[in-house]
Amino acid sequence: MVNGNERELEADSDTPLLYVLRDELELKGPRFGCGLGQCGACTVHIDGEAVRSCVYPAFAAAGHKITTLEGLGSSAKPHPLQQAFIDEQAAQCGYCINGMLMQAESLLRKNPNPSEEQVKQELSNNLCRCGTHVRIVKAVLRAAKEMA
Repeated sequence: MVNGNERELEADSDTPLLYVLRDELELKGPRFGCGLGQCGACTVHIDGEAVRSCVYPAFAAAGHKITTLEGLGSSAKPHPLQQAFIDEQAAQCGYCINGMLMQAESLLRKNPNPSEEQVKQELSNNLCRCGTHVRIVKAVLRAAKEMA
């Protein structure tokens, strides 16, 4: 199941989930960054847990609930975290934002009232080359406050 819709696809055993999501399902939220699971641009949720889809085999996702950025909200009704990123102007180039949002949403589900240090720690393995980390952390804290 992807973003609440039952999907059935065939893929080679070594095909990363990221490729299936982007190429077969045309979901452009998850991004290819490093291909090694180190930058976070490809982060999605599998059964509510944040995972790096570039190193997660597509076959292993069978029978699990997958949520991509497109499944969090829409332009008509953004998730509160997405709205906070917009309000705080937390994106510059935007390439890392998928991973930042997906990792942050996972944090807020587990810890609805994180400290600034907890947000920084949770996002420490998500890379942003533009240096908007300060605004990203501010957006996550804002969303936590607004979602409480």
